[in-house]
Amino acid sequence: MSLMIREIEQQPETLERTFRQELGRVERFRRRMERRRPSLVVLAARGTSDNAALFGRYLLEMTTGILVSLAAPSVLTLYRASLRWEGVLAVGISQSGESTDTNLFLEAARKGGALTVGITNSPSSSITRVADEIFLVRAGKERSVAATKTYTGQLLMMYLLAYALGAPLDPRRLERLPAAAARALRLKDSIAQLAERYRYMDHAVVVGRGLNYANAFEFGLKMMETCYVVAERFSGADFLHGPIALVERAFPAFLFAPPGPTWPSTRAMLEKLRALEAETIVISDPSNEASFSYATRSIRVPGPLPAAGKLAADLFTPIPYIIPAQLFAAMLAGQKGLNPDRPRTLTKITKTV
Repeated sequence: MSLMIREIEQQPETLERTFRQELGRVERFRRRMERRRPSLVVLAARGTSDNAALFGRYLLEMTTGILVSLAAPSVLTLYRASLRWEGVLAVGISQSGESTDTNLFLEAARKGGALTVGITNSPSSSITRVADEIFLVRAGKERSVAATKTYTGQLLMMYLLAYALGAPLDPRRLERLPAAAARALRLKDSIAQLAERYRYMDHAVVVGRGLNYANAFEFGLKMMETCYVVAERFSGADFLHGPIALVERAFPAFLFAPPGPTWPSTRAMLEKLRALEAETIVISDPSNEASFSYATRSIRVPGPLPAAGKLAADLFTPIPYIIPAQLFAAMLAGQKGLNPDRPRTLTKITKTV
């Protein structure tokens, strides 16, 4: 068994440990934010962490009403721009805590008067020395180059950050995410069978929207770095603005299809792809049973998922939905005779400026 699969299977414990050990720190930060509510949140990250930041952008804007921007660190590190930081909460997300441009971005923000937060899996890393507040993903050492348990840990930290910034998120519902992750792992055997079908796949598209847009990026990234599949990532809206011209008969398209606000447009997308005779693989759960009838193949995430209450129905789908996608990438790599733990030309820590 690859390290990647072992670490995928560690995600329920990672989520449970992160929630239990960080909730008190988050509660204290929440009280601080009641006195200093930011007018803008800026998220800085690279790679998989940047996909977690993309999720955070959607989640924070939807649940707190605060505008959120994804940072372009090169504006500071290469172009030496002078930025205004009044009222900004700058958040750096880094699995290793050693992402050079993320840390430089936080340093500049802190010097400019912004409140800074670092989210990392490495408690003794550089990011812990440049941020005002640190929140730890409690994943333990991640040995596989392909990040899995740190990604879902970062998603959980985005929920907790949203809660700290005043989002109406009940921590008791977040507490149910580890169990939802454990149920998603039951798909391991069926995912292994599905991966065998796509052994010779060398190109695909991955489509997600809203809260699962980040998962489309992360799933595509995992297939590219572990399976060497050219996996283009799109929102459902952007896909219709040109890239759908790629699709021909039997072209593989993976779609995240949760219930809620994004489902009507996803359903319309599936109808178009069916007319083009594409090979569609839907990732959804029984609360959106209708989605399975539109696809060639399906990945059925076991329910129940935590109830979203008055918030969007897809609120808690991203963590359980990405787990079978991670399993698929790891197992597809195995089908192709590749080692998902050691992708060519990649290392665990990438430092860029």
